[in-house]
Amino acid sequence: MKKFFTLVLITILIIGLTACSIRQENSLKEITVWTLQMGDFSDYMYKVIREYEKSHPNLHIKWVDVPFSEGEKRTLAAVMTDNPPDLINLNPDFSALLAQKGTLEEINPEAVKDYNPEIIKALMYKEKLYSIPWYATSAITIYNKDLFAKSGIIRLPKTYKELASISEKIKTNTGAYAYLPTITENDTMMKILNKYGVSELSDLNSESSINVFDMFKNLYQKDLIPPESITMTHREALEQYMAGKIVFYQGGANFLNMIKENAPSVYEQTDVMEQFKGPVGQNDVSVMNFVIPKRAKMKKEALEFCLYLTNAKNQLELAKMTNIISTNASALNNSFYNDYSDMASKARSISAKQVNNIYPQMKQRRNQKDINNAVNMTVQSVLLNKDSTENSLNKLVKMLDDVEE
Repeated sequence: MKKFFTLVLITILIIGLTACSIRQENSLKEITVWTLQMGDFSDYMYKVIREYEKSHPNLHIKWVDVPFSEGEKRTLAAVMTDNPPDLINLNPDFSALLAQKGTLEEINPEAVKDYNPEIIKALMYKEKLYSIPWYATSAITIYNKDLFAKSGIIRLPKTYKELASISEKIKTNTGAYAYLPTITENDTMMKILNKYGVSELSDLNSESSINVFDMFKNLYQKDLIPPESITMTHREALEQYMAGKIVFYQGGANFLNMIKENAPSVYEQTDVMEQFKGPVGQNDVSVMNFVIPKRAKMKKEALEFCLYLTNAKNQLELAKMTNIISTNASALNNSFYNDYSDMASKARSISAKQVNNIYPQMKQRRNQKDINNAVNMTVQSVLLNKDSTENSLNKLVKMLDDVEE
């Protein structure tokens, strides 16, 4: 009889434990998070996820890393379903497109009060916020100290206009071009125009825009920028810098390592400074952010995890592994971004300070790639002197008006 009761008690205990286990599994919530091309930092991502799950035992983070080339296509398909990821890593341009379509959850600005206000302002769409910033990049100017000294010019140029004004003297005294502007690559020209106060498509034939186009036309016609300026990419321009054929190169701080490895003698003569500006004075900054689909099942939980992933501690840890710039205000004030002990640290610190002055930015549109292509074709037409600058820009505005309609 005693054995019988013992067996009954064991059976009851097993049933109880099983039921408890089932209840725990049923109460476990899963948050699906998509990132873009973060596979190289899987150790970091899994570490952050494990730490979060440890303090939130009722949550499981399902992390999916998506190739950058597939990000937009897969996201667009996913947000239209009834079961999209709860948190998606995107760029602001595509995020704005999804916001236009009404597929994103609005974010309370109070939730991101710890982030850089300039970046938050730039991410706004129609005065509303639909994304949380993760990390940023901001180009710097890399230059050859030896060639610049040979030019006989004492003061480093800070604006495109100043750079244009010394280009002839640089070429005469050094045999090198001042720089190679890749003005038909992606949205390069649009970013330059934005620095001259061009913030709307209707401003593309304004006096400011005409002056910018004429500045590059004059340089091109006088052979003060390379003929390849209307065809080359930033990687090809970097090769020209490493070959000692141009004095100034504008790009990410990560290119310093490439110069050091591939052109050590040029690297020894290299220094860095802020990116070139226009009269408005703002800087170019690229941001990667997170969005929460409106149809996501775990929106509240996704936001809380996102704020943890992008807090000052975690952003700073990621920044120390890469060349990215933190978007969290307290992380940006860390001594890590105030270090001028070597060139890499100096470049990082300059980039970080540039994110404090990035507004106003030209808002991206649904058909931005088509707009960029039209602008770049106009650049080629103007520089090759196929038509007057004013006529070319009037045609451009008319064409873009028709596209927008």
